[in-house]
Parts: sequence; C-alpha cells; structure tokens
Amino acid sequence: MESEGYKVVFEKDSVFLHTSAKRHQDQDSLIPGVIRIVEKGSDTVLQWTPVEEAGDAPQIVFSKKDLSGNTTEEVLFDPGYEPDWAVISTVGTRPRVQDEPPVPVAPPSSPRGQWAFSISLSELKSIRKSRPGLGWSYLIFITKDGVSLQALHFHRGGTKALLRALCKYLILATSPKDSRLYLVYTHDSYALSHSFDELQLFDDNSSNLVSRFLQDPYTAAFGGFSKVTNFFRGALHHEDGTAQRALGDPSAGLEDEPGFEVITCQVQLGERPVVQREPPVTELEWEQHLDPEGRVTDVDRLRRRIFAGGLSTGLRKDVWKYLLGYYSWDNTSEENRSHVRRKTDEYFRMKLQWKSVSEEQEQRNSLLRGYRSLIERDVSRTDRNNKFYEGSENPGLVLLNDVLMTYCMYNFDLGYVQGMSDLLSPVLYVTQNEVDAFWCFSGFMDLVHQNFEESQESMKRQLAQLTQLLRLLDPLLCDFLDSKESGTLCFCFRWLLIWFKREFAFTDVLQLWEVLWTGLPCPCFHLLVACGILDSEREALMNSGFGFNEILKHINELTMKMNMNDILCRAEALYRQLAATPELLRPVQELLGLGAGASPSHSASSDPASSPQPLSPGQAPELDLADSIPPSQPDSSIEILPTEDPSPCQSPSP
Repeated sequence: MESEGYKVVFEKDSVFLHTSAKRHQDQDSLIPGVIRIVEKGSDTVLQWTPVEEAGDAPQIVFSKKDLSGNTTEEVLFDPGYEPDWAVISTVGTRPRVQDEPPVPVAPPSSPRGQWAFSISLSELKSIRKSRPGLGWSYLIFITKDGVSLQALHFHRGGTKALLRALCKYLILATSPKDSRLYLVYTHDSYALSHSFDELQLFDDNSSNLVSRFLQDPYTAAFGGFSKVTNFFRGALHHEDGTAQRALGDPSAGLEDEPGFEVITCQVQLGERPVVQREPPVTELEWEQHLDPEGRVTDVDRLRRRIFAGGLSTGLRKDVWKYLLGYYSWDNTSEENRSHVRRKTDEYFRMKLQWKSVSEEQEQRNSLLRGYRSLIERDVSRTDRNNKFYEGSENPGLVLLNDVLMTYCMYNFDLGYVQGMSDLLSPVLYVTQNEVDAFWCFSGFMDLVHQNFEESQESMKRQLAQLTQLLRLLDPLLCDFLDSKESGTLCFCFRWLLIWFKREFAFTDVLQLWEVLWTGLPCPCFHLLVACGILDSEREALMNSGFGFNEILKHINELTMKMNMNDILCRAEALYRQLAATPELLRPVQELLGLGAGASPSHSASSDPASSPQPLSPGQAPELDLADSIPPSQPDSSIEILPTEDPSPCQSPSP
C-alpha cells in the first residue's frame, strides 16, 4: 500500500454507505467499503473506496509481549486458541505486505464503484457526527464548496480513531452553535488565530496564545483543545468570570462502539480527603460480635470495620466463610456446623463424578481432558514460591487440583479458565481445608465469574467503566495515555481479571480481598483501587516521556513493589471525593452506588442502610444429609496444619 509519494497512514474497513435509508433491510442499499487517509506527496487526501463483497477481514493477530514489553511472537487469531492471559497480549491487525492482494476494489464502471470519493483534507470545511444512541455511528464530510458527501456508517466502530488520525493534519473545533459539528482548520498560526477570533473564545491577544500552543509539543500531541484546557485557563478572561470550554474533544460524545457510553462530563471535583487505615479486626473484637449461640450481631458495623482495617491473621479462616457466603451471618454455630455436613456430602458427590471416570471414558470426553490438562498445567506454576505450595510432592497442589476439577463438575457452563487457580490459591491457603476452600471459592466465583466468560463482555465493560472514572478523576492523565496509544487501559486487564492477585505480595492480597468482599463503599471499589494505583504512578508516567511499550513495562514492573495500604487509602479517598460531588452524571452515580437521595458525604462509615451489600452465592435447595457422611470417612477433606503461624486460631469455631 506504499510507494514513492504514496503512503497509507490510516485504514478502516467495514465502513458502509447507506444508499437508501428507507431500504435498510435491503443489502443492496448497504455498500461496504474502506476508508483511508493517504499522503500523496505534499497533499493528504481522505478516500472511501467500495469493495465488491464485504472484503477480506483484516488478519487478527495476538502480539504476545513478555514482561519487559518486548514482542515475543505474533500468531494469527484462532477462536480455539486462548493465549495465556497472564502475559499481556494485544489484539491488532497485521499490516498487509506489498505482495498480498489488496481488498477487492469495485471498478469505477460498476454501480458500486461510482460511489467512491477522494477529497483533499485542505478542501474540508466541517465534519458532522451522528447523534449518540442512534445505531451505528456515522460521519458526514462537508467541503468548502458546501457539498455534503454521503454519510459513512462505521459498523465496527472506528469514528474516534479516524478523527484522531485526522487531528495529525487538521484542527477540529466544536462549533459553538452545534455540538455535533466540527469546524476544520489547518495547522498554521494565522488560521488558528483566526478560528479563535471567529469562535470568540479569547481576547484580542489570541495570536500570543496560538504561539504558546504551537511551541508546546506535549499539548500539541493530543490534537483536541478540550485536552489542553488547563494550558489556556490562566489566559482566559470573561466578563462573567467563568471559564468557557473552548473546543471539544473530536471524539467526545461519539457512540463509537454500540453498548458503551462515552461520558465526557466536565465536573469540578472538591478537595480530596485524607484517609487513614484502621488496625485489623482482632479476635477479641470478633468475639464481641457473637451472641451466646454463635450468631453474628451488628453485621453492618463489623463489615465497615473489616473494610477499614481488614482481619487479623487468626480470624480469616472463620470470617472468610461469612464474607464469601459459605456461612450465614444469622445462623447459630450449630446451624453452621449442620450446613457444613450437608455441603461436605455435596462436595464429595461432585468429586466422585470426575474421580470415577475411567481412562476409556475420558478418551471420549474431550472437554474433560481439556480441563484436566489446563488445570494440571496451571497448578504446577501457581504460587510455587509459597511454602504452602512449594515442592513436587506437596499435598497443597493435590488439593488445588482436586478443588478446581470439582468446580468443573459444579459449574459445567463455565468449567475451568486460566486464572481461576490464582483465585483459589489464597482461599485454600487460608481455610486449610478442601471442602471449605471449595465452597468459599465458589462464593468468590459468584462475584467474578463473568470475568472468565468467553465473550469477555464483562471485562470490556469494566475497562470502559474504569476509563470513565479515570477521565473524571484525572483527565490530564487520560489525555496522556490517549496520546501514547494506552487510553484503552489494556494494561489493567490482569488487575481486574483476578483482582490484583499478581500485583501485590501474597499476604497483602489476603487483606485486599477481604476488604473488597465487604462490598463497601460501593460495588465497584476494585475499579477505584485500579485508579489508586494509576494515581500513585501519575508523575512517574507523565514526566518520563514513556511511549506505549515503556508504559506497559513500567506497569508490569510495579508487581510486588506497591504499598497496599497506601493504595487502599487512595482508593477510598477517590471515592469520597467523587461522592461529595453533587454534579456527577447518573451513570457515574449508579456505578458508585450513589442513589438519587444519597448523601454527598456518603462513605464507608456512613449509614449502613444505604451501603450496597456484597453479593453472596446462590443457595440451591439442599437435601437433609447431615448424618449421611461420617467425619472419619477416608475420603473426607484433608486438614493441613499451619506451618507459618505458630499460634493457631483461638476463636471459637461455629
């Protein structure tokens, strides 16, 4: 696609021209094509070329990167191949080499070929975008002669990417009279100054501001003036004393991908409060919350204490069972013991299902073989530097394997997905019991099972929500990441997938998880933890001159180097800062669990009645099998005595 004087700098397929809006069901009215930005000598043109068919889809490749950010290999995407999620992988299109056949372009003489157009960027006057929420996003290009080209519909997204690419050659300014219209200006100081005067954004000294802007390579790199508002803020003087938002982000408000809302609110946040962690809940404090029959009293207050300080080491074995829904807060100690006997029987019934499968049966069950192979591979490399799992003949590894295999029997639809072993490992380490570990792990999976679904819709949604929060909290950091092709926050994927399991020291993860399991102060607090990490690294990222690979490498090198208490304090402070802002848009309020009548000062220490309750695993109807399995049965759960904590748990076991 490149030759002397001819260079394709942007290309996007699945861009359709709708020739008849009334015949949208008729495929003949949809003409597929490819849009390109092409540098031709000293000129740059925008081309849309129809194709005979839907066109060859671009080859999708996984670019696997090692921890240093270097590409190790590229492999074509195969729906049956699941890359190791633990290695940051990016999905992109493989550039076409010169000897590959191009997309089948419709000849000019054909009916489709007559719709092709090519226009110099210097001839563009404005660009109109679609109204959010009306199906596919589209763009209409308007020339200086007043001619409106046919609307181009982006069926697979790409409007935002195209506008950003255009910003390398043009200046796009949101019209003060129409927020859906971008006025086009060239990159020269006279035109820019003239555009400022025309839009009546500044005083008479706009030329000086233009000069300062063009000399600032950092702000110029963003291509959108809404991203450099702070740069101009000190020079703005309006009669009403209020700063006007000068020019809009070229991609603001676009419904680039169906199903994901782009929130671009400009909210003035208040001062961020100072938050300090409290000491962990002690065994004495826990006992004060138990009535004579073993019921837990004042659960809301206890949950707030766990959120604020975590649990002491000796308490985790018991309290995690409550946090993960294995035990009921309202049950007496005897009721919980009876519940354990029933769940023990249920567990071993499921375990027997895969244990009793013969080799001949397994040869005819590819799904079971696949799960077993994947589990064995993951177990062999999960937390092997922890004394609980080190060595080749370690009973902890056997339990890890058996619990994961049994979970495949328990949840056929989900089965086993890479990463689950990382979630089970700390649970088994704390509970020291196969059955308890299984049911606690099942409760944990009820919270995060959508992370492991094949569609990855939950992960996409969480990354989009994380972007919304970060854009609201720190728009300059978002702009910086956008300029370095890191605005998708793909480096946060592993954080959210397994709840920071590989980012903090093992003991820190135990405290972090019990804090998140409280469900306080909002259901998405793990997203604010991610914001807290990015906030702690803000200066290191923005003042380093990092590019995409360097950002990825820097984030990966944070592993085991972060202070978990500091991150939790930052995350809670960010929540309180947002909760105290009355102008938050409704989607953000819903994300933070702030109802319409929520108090602006709502925090983890506020009214427990308004605090969202943590999810708990659904309980299926159970048979009364309390006496069906004696405690001494040979295949009962294996108890492993603690090896690191010399003082065993002294709290009464329910």
